[in-house]
Amino acid sequence: MTDTLDRAATTEAPILDILTTRWSPRIFDATAPIDEAALASALEAARWAPSANNSQPWRLIVARRGTSAHTDILNTLMGFNQAWAGAASALVVFATETARDGSPLPWAAYDTGQAAAHFTIQAHAGGLHTHQMGGFDREALAAVCGLAPGMLPVTVMAVGELGDIAAAPDALRERENAPRVRRPLTEMLLLDA
Repeated sequence: MTDTLDRAATTEAPILDILTTRWSPRIFDATAPIDEAALASALEAARWAPSANNSQPWRLIVARRGTSAHTDILNTLMGFNQAWAGAASALVVFATETARDGSPLPWAAYDTGQAAAHFTIQAHAGGLHTHQMGGFDREALAAVCGLAPGMLPVTVMAVGELGDIAAAPDALRERENAPRVRRPLTEMLLLDA
């Protein structure tokens, strides 16, 4: 693993170090197996994410590199995602229930996003890198994952160790070296009374 970039965010107010140093690389070590202990901790963090009425609507599918499930999920990714995500040690699908007992779960996608965020931060704390993707064929992903009707894929997350940035193709290296930017806090706040 070669982590030569200083990717720490420059923040307008102090935040936890784990948040400033978390970033979403596209270069993974294609030979490193997943750190099972770090993965288990990330899954546990997702399990304990908050949800409306403690409904816990999320479901996760973990597919390790080298398995047919990993290949099947990779094949549902769109465009540039397919070019780099296959090197990740695992692909994790976050899916959500859309209804339960005939009643819609209006906060389910939000709650599933919180589970993904908890997973991401815990994974980073455990030495793993993650990159969430929205560029996938939703119907194809639901089919290859065997999702029941009413289960909706929300994101696919590449998980693993950072690869050698210097050895990456130019297009990937250029993206990884691009400055990290966010809009100013003043543009994000609609009201701060």
